[in-house]
Amino acid sequence: MKKVLVIGSGAREHAIAKTFLRSPQVEQVIVAPGNAGMIEAGIETVDIKPTDFAKLIEFVKNNQIDLTFVGNEVPLVAGIVDAFDAENLKIFGPSKAAAQLEGSKAFMKKLLLDNDIPTAQAMTVTNLADAENAANQIGYPVVIKTDELAAGKGVSIHQTETETMAFLTDVFTKKPDCKLVIEEYLDGFEFSFFSLIGKNQVVHAPLAHDYKRRFDGDKGPNTGGMGSYSPVRSISQKVVQETIDKLVAPTLAAMQKNNTPYQGVLYTGVILTKNGPKVIEYNVRFGDPETQVVLPQLESDFYTLIDSLITGKQVQPVWQTKDVYVGVVLADPEYPKRQSGNFAIPHFTGEVDFASVDKNATDLVSDGGRILTLINHGKNMQAARQKVYAELAAINSVLAYRKDIAEN
Repeated sequence: MKKVLVIGSGAREHAIAKTFLRSPQVEQVIVAPGNAGMIEAGIETVDIKPTDFAKLIEFVKNNQIDLTFVGNEVPLVAGIVDAFDAENLKIFGPSKAAAQLEGSKAFMKKLLLDNDIPTAQAMTVTNLADAENAANQIGYPVVIKTDELAAGKGVSIHQTETETMAFLTDVFTKKPDCKLVIEEYLDGFEFSFFSLIGKNQVVHAPLAHDYKRRFDGDKGPNTGGMGSYSPVRSISQKVVQETIDKLVAPTLAAMQKNNTPYQGVLYTGVILTKNGPKVIEYNVRFGDPETQVVLPQLESDFYTLIDSLITGKQVQPVWQTKDVYVGVVLADPEYPKRQSGNFAIPHFTGEVDFASVDKNATDLVSDGGRILTLINHGKNMQAARQKVYAELAAINSVLAYRKDIAEN
């Protein structure tokens, strides 16, 4: 029987751990550092930081862990896979060099533009004058992205020159040495495309659509994600194939040519424009909250899938096709501004993936921004969302959530 270590602490890692636990081959799943809510699902946790590679390696060796799966982008960008590879420990994720696809927006945009992979036109800048020139050259509305990791909150859209210049002045006043990517605004429907890349094989998961803005109607600040659904039946198989052929495959080829070959989960943030699908962003791991609605659809063995991708064995995963899965994120009332308190966690009958929770003497309490994801499924999007929102309507809680997830 196998032992698995999952790196991370959020609802995404909870979903990953539960999926491993469903495997008849797996006897034990441990999450580092995990959270108190996971323990109730039969998942163990160990208090080791995701970036403490020495302690993680020591733990893996001392506990005979068979496979490590990295859920979070921070240790990937910091080089956890390189550290594990140096010790001949089995781990699934991209190298530090390949993780630049998410770690540096400038790296990603250069790779795409140099290889004619459809994406928004963009310019990378390091000072206020160049930033202002780039914004005016690209035109409005304009998208501004921080170069480094920003937990899903490093993107802003600006409608006018006055608004943009005020924003840029503020950014460079606070951080004169920052690097920004200024790019054109693309209009269209966005979807998340997950590819699992191993030795000589790439497999794809069902599409998902997520909701980044804090409030209903896509209003308010960007967040790490307030809800999602999967599969996305409005996207045709023709568009899916076009996404693979014109976006994903050329990116993997470009990474190989760039001497930064890719292995692990690749998240392609896609926008379907009038000129076809284009890349908005790449992430080097599963998305959150999309993972919570994608992985429950896997009917075959998750351990076999990941182990086969690492070792180079051919594998064909089986995904359900009958239902749509909907997940709604519950958050602190002040999220994403701050954490305003430790609130009681309601008891749910549906599927729950916990994120920022702790445990007092008797009960789970909130301990951060996004607290949990509540998931359900039905024969279509409307049926699935009705189940989730019926359960939310039945609870009495100050935790905040959007009322329009999977509405359209």
